[in-house]
Amino acid sequence: MYELIKKQIASDYFQARFANDGQRFVAWYLRNILFRDMNETRDDITDGSNDKQIDAIVIDNEKALVHIVQGKFIQGQTVDAEPLREVLSSWLQLKDLARLQNVANPKLQRKLSELAAALDEDYEVSFELIVTGSLTDAAMHDLDTFQKELARLNETEDFDAAIHVIDNDELRRRYEYAIETDNPSINYTLQLEGSKYMYHEVAGTPVVIAAVPLKECVKLPGIKDGSLFQKNVRQSLGSSNAVNKGIRSTILGDKRSDFFFFHNGVTALCNKMTLEGHTLSLRGLSVVNGCQSLNTILSCSETVKKHDDAFILFRFYEIPQRDRADKISISTNSQSAVKARDLRSNDKRVLAIKKAYELRYPNGAFICKRGETATPEKDETLVVDLSGFAKNLIAWHSQRPNLSYGETKIFDKYFETLFKNKDYAPENVLALTTWMNAVMVTWVNSNPLGLNETLLAMKAYAPYHHLYAIGMCFSIMNNHAERVPIPSKAYDVAASQGMVSEIVKIAGVSLNMALEAAANEPQPANRVFSPQNWVKTKTCLAGINGAIRNYSNMLQLMPGGADIKKKLAEATQLKPEDFEYRWSAD
Repeated sequence: MYELIKKQIASDYFQARFANDGQRFVAWYLRNILFRDMNETRDDITDGSNDKQIDAIVIDNEKALVHIVQGKFIQGQTVDAEPLREVLSSWLQLKDLARLQNVANPKLQRKLSELAAALDEDYEVSFELIVTGSLTDAAMHDLDTFQKELARLNETEDFDAAIHVIDNDELRRRYEYAIETDNPSINYTLQLEGSKYMYHEVAGTPVVIAAVPLKECVKLPGIKDGSLFQKNVRQSLGSSNAVNKGIRSTILGDKRSDFFFFHNGVTALCNKMTLEGHTLSLRGLSVVNGCQSLNTILSCSETVKKHDDAFILFRFYEIPQRDRADKISISTNSQSAVKARDLRSNDKRVLAIKKAYELRYPNGAFICKRGETATPEKDETLVVDLSGFAKNLIAWHSQRPNLSYGETKIFDKYFETLFKNKDYAPENVLALTTWMNAVMVTWVNSNPLGLNETLLAMKAYAPYHHLYAIGMCFSIMNNHAERVPIPSKAYDVAASQGMVSEIVKIAGVSLNMALEAAANEPQPANRVFSPQNWVKTKTCLAGINGAIRNYSNMLQLMPGGADIKKKLAEATQLKPEDFEYRWSAD
């Protein structure tokens, strides 16, 4: 892997943007393994003087997960305990964020501000040491000690964190799976010599039931990056989950040998499996029930590797049919709580909106369930996802794009507000989706609107501010700043004038102007402006509104600006009845 990575980071992209091979290695990991785009990658890197042993901080709002990354790009077979102690150092310093922010470099200071907000939302923390070699025995001993200490803190201080070493072999596995990310397929060979197992056919389906040692579970590929759980209804819920705490307690306690009896087991599907002797070959492997357990077992990897007396029940089914696999995934997860979005997917109001939409647009689809996909004959421009739709609702109708990133709150705290009207018009569902699609066309690497790179690094949530700004263009141009335009009415009038792209441009430029104005404002002593925190507050909304007004006034001073302003007025002209009151979400 060292030679492969060295060759890839020699490209112009890495050479021009990062100062040394250490930074380039971490950037390679973020780009290729964590799937960060180039703007997010540059924003995430904190390596440099006074980086306090933290090379990168990646905040994944979708998974409520923080990656604290330390990289060691070393040519050699083994890595001693020193890099691991650097990870420990970063962990100790993160326990006092205020002190750390005072002594850190500017990039780290800004990311720490974003990290603090994430920790307030109970995000899980994953400390990750990425190396191009293997740990020495002494380093492995230290890793075991650190994992146990983090487990103790999870119990006593409710500090939801785990430490993982991504060594040469794991790095290669993750890279190989990342290559197939558009259509990932995990092939794995499991040796069952130390297992108790049997093979049967049930309803014409090959089935293998096995008691697998826990130490074999940590070898399964795709646990931490989630690729093993493609067909599961949810990913890891974090080690603070009550069930996961119980699993970890059993692994680390004196009842380890009874683990098999305490646990319901893991359900794994594959497209094809063959059993020859003690070798089970699995193609297209995916775990549909057991994500939480396997992640928890992995977080205790050094403990389970030392013991042969702990087993877990595995059920391997050969299920190549996608629809059948989906039903098994849903059924096997029905015994435990899932995310708020999953629990709402069968709500009668959601289903009413879905039915009305699909009746109005037969070539479209309203996707309610996580993991569900539209059939190939559907028109992609008419496909709506429940999660994205809800985020659009709160950005447009509640005028709170700063809440759009929090899916859990949307489907819990704000659900009754957003879905109070089961008769929400299908035309408005489509209009919101179409507006958002037009926004996302501009949030690409070519950056057609010339947005600030810091803004582009917030692609996970800042586009909802862009959508909010579109709605405000109509409200402000019609002198109804306190009211909200009906999405379909706004889109219809803009489309009739051929001004959809122009309004999207104006809204994007206004968002950019608001960010740059906020960044230039004086900050209190020992405070650093954080764009990520700025977009998550209501403060930014006034800035966006002011920028829209300023842009409109600036048109008068531009060559040909008067004509553009006239066209803009015509393309945003709505009747008073085309507006409604904001849906309160705070």
